[in-house]
Amino acid sequence: MNSLRIVLCINTSWNIFNFRSNLIRAMIRAGYDVIAVAPKDDYSERLTALGCRYIELPMDNKGKHPLKDLMLFVRFCRIFLKERPDVFLGYTVKPNVYGSLAAHLLGIKVINNVAGLGAVFIQGSLLSRFVSGLYRLAFSRSFRVFFQNDDDLSEFVTKELVDVNKTHRLPGSGVDLVKYGFHPLAEKPGSSFRFLLVARMLWDKGIGEYVEAARLIKQTHSDVEFDLLGFLDVPNPAAISRADMNAWVEEGVVNYLGETDDVIPYLVEADCIVLPSYREGLPRTLLEAAAIGRPIITTDTEGCRDAIDANITGYLVEVKNAKSLASSMMRMIQQSIDARQQMGKLGRNKVEREFDEKIVINEYMKTLDLIGKR
Repeated sequence: MNSLRIVLCINTSWNIFNFRSNLIRAMIRAGYDVIAVAPKDDYSERLTALGCRYIELPMDNKGKHPLKDLMLFVRFCRIFLKERPDVFLGYTVKPNVYGSLAAHLLGIKVINNVAGLGAVFIQGSLLSRFVSGLYRLAFSRSFRVFFQNDDDLSEFVTKELVDVNKTHRLPGSGVDLVKYGFHPLAEKPGSSFRFLLVARMLWDKGIGEYVEAARLIKQTHSDVEFDLLGFLDVPNPAAISRADMNAWVEEGVVNYLGETDDVIPYLVEADCIVLPSYREGLPRTLLEAAAIGRPIITTDTEGCRDAIDANITGYLVEVKNAKSLASSMMRMIQQSIDARQQMGKLGRNKVEREFDEKIVINEYMKTLDLIGKR
């Protein structure tokens, strides 16, 4: 049995529970002592049911206040001094930066996962240059830095933010292919064609373009349904307000379905899954949709394009272009159910081949094994 103690930190307990539960279970089965660290939310108590311990860590996820970030660094140091972990697994920006810096200071091995760069990083502003410098410092002594798409990996290496020899490309966070089993498209005589967008309700997820595309299509196809599913009023500068959502629903252009712990029934009911995001790491939503067997429409941008084979498992559209999106949605509506069924089958094959969660877990376990032998 292994004796490594591992601290895993993400910016929400919800994220850990939904995307890293099977990794935690695998590490525990291997004999590792696992501690999940994250801000407290409705999912925090569920983490202990996985067999790990949970430690609350207050974190201002979207704030840019240097004093608050310094306090976060101090909190990481306190946790590490008390728990004495051998390895720190960091995800999302602030754990990757301030958790890694604290771990390096205390001689703890670090494994990072970059799931996307975020708006601040790609703006080219003074702030983005500062963030780049923090990444360079935080990743300078990391044991391994995982990336979820080749574009992000290439950008970090080109900007000399990380040593290429420390990097490795992962297929996102992977998909549990048993949980997300294949569901053939069902014939639904008399039912409306149904699009579904699953995401946090943020402007940079392309929600505005989705709404505008829905308006364009409803001019000639009033019976087509456009559903939105995901967290509303999230603490993010790009958050869509409840007032905006209510106005769209009252207009009759979209249906807001709220949020859920189980996305599968909604994916099954949809005819096509849409994500017109401006940039992603590798969107879990699209991988789950493909695993279920649904055709996809998404943007030709970092992360999103990796999730589909264009014109085979779905369609790629221009970023921030509602007309391009509407055109591809109309094209999908006009396809026969057999053609869409074939897209779904090929999408499932792609996920089985490239995005099985076991691939991701195996890479983590191999890396932890290497650390354990040193």
